[in-house]
Amino acid sequence: MSRHRLVAGVVAAAATLALALGGAAITTGAGPVAWAKDAGPLAATAGCGKAPTLTSGTRTISSGGQNRTFILRIPDNYDRNHPYRLIFAFHWNGGTATEVDSGGTSGYPWSYYGIRALANNSAIFVAPQGIGNGWANTGDRDLTFVDDMMRQIESNLCVETTQRFAMGFSYGGGMSYAIACARASAFRAVAVYSGGQLSGCNGGTQPIAYIGIHGLRDNVLPISTGRSLRDRFVRNNGCTPQNPPEPAQGSLTHTVTYYSGCRAGYPVAWAPFDGGHAPNAVDGTADVYAPGEKSWTRPVVWNFFTQFDGTTPPTTPPVTTPPATPTTPPATPTTPPATPTTPPAGGAGCTATVTVNQWNGGFTASLRVTAGSAGTTGWTVSTTLAGGASVTNTWNATASGSTGTVRFTNVDYNGQLAPGQVAEFGFQGNGSGSGLTPTCTAR
Repeated sequence: MSRHRLVAGVVAAAATLALALGGAAITTGAGPVAWAKDAGPLAATAGCGKAPTLTSGTRTISSGGQNRTFILRIPDNYDRNHPYRLIFAFHWNGGTATEVDSGGTSGYPWSYYGIRALANNSAIFVAPQGIGNGWANTGDRDLTFVDDMMRQIESNLCVETTQRFAMGFSYGGGMSYAIACARASAFRAVAVYSGGQLSGCNGGTQPIAYIGIHGLRDNVLPISTGRSLRDRFVRNNGCTPQNPPEPAQGSLTHTVTYYSGCRAGYPVAWAPFDGGHAPNAVDGTADVYAPGEKSWTRPVVWNFFTQFDGTTPPTTPPVTTPPATPTTPPATPTTPPATPTTPPAGGAGCTATVTVNQWNGGFTASLRVTAGSAGTTGWTVSTTLAGGASVTNTWNATASGSTGTVRFTNVDYNGQLAPGQVAEFGFQGNGSGSGLTPTCTAR
């Protein structure tokens, strides 16, 4: 099983806050379905009150001219007059909808990342199958697939349209992030486990409740990628910027921080842990195959989703006290990751380093730009790809070109660096990531 495949696990412990969600629900007949705030009583989906024509199991639907499949799980005691939460769970690179649905070797307790067991028949679950067992989302085809699934499900089943959620690990986390960017009007919240900007970000300017979970020692998608995803919604949700505490290297613990100052009903939570690339982090061990019943991720995510139960928006900002799981750092320092984020300044320009994670047919490259003794007002990093390789997605930079020599330029928020300060960006590519030698030019 590769590092991109789900490792078994279940969970048992955590805590949360209670926030109210405001809004009334609407659905549309074409394009993304949506929900709208402050529009009066909740609107029932067309499936409410009808005898269901859908059943649990694998379904096939035509989307974008292709036959796509997904697994549907309807509550055992389904009530046609009761609006249910709708939760999408996306598989990892090389994974399958069947593994998400079954829970892998752990079985039912880890089904849908452990959330289905906690839901106790209070939600409808969907495990979509990606093309090529991934979520490249070429031409927004996977977002269209999500729209089409929602329309079919909601025309046949009773869904509370202010209670749509998405979650996923690794490539599935990238797809959940793409939903946060492009479907913030349709989904209430997303949970991104060890994700990166792998499926694009069409839009990305609207608020949505967001929780990110990431390992400090993730050598597949470095934690810097998770921080950059999180920070987009810190900005969108109007939260107060901060450097939330993170567990110390070697502590084998986790922290959970709810940002303060966020727009009412749009919290951002950050849950880093001292471990690697896995969705079922377990305190006390870095073993990704550790017994899942000791994991903390399941209740943390479930509690984040279930805080949105009201129909009236809160009149005051939500409570920002973190959950019972401690978020303050232990006695040992918690801020530095494995490598310093502010290495000593070099020359007057800038330098760039790269870390590549390769898999069969593709790779991700994480790059660090370090300002020299004069600092920068902007920077450009150039690197030459191997023959046949191409860039498919970029985060925290703008790419010029996609094959051969590609130039990456800072975006508006990471170009100005003080001496010795570091900016991080990355890209995903097809083909081989070998031989990358980045050069940096400062402005």
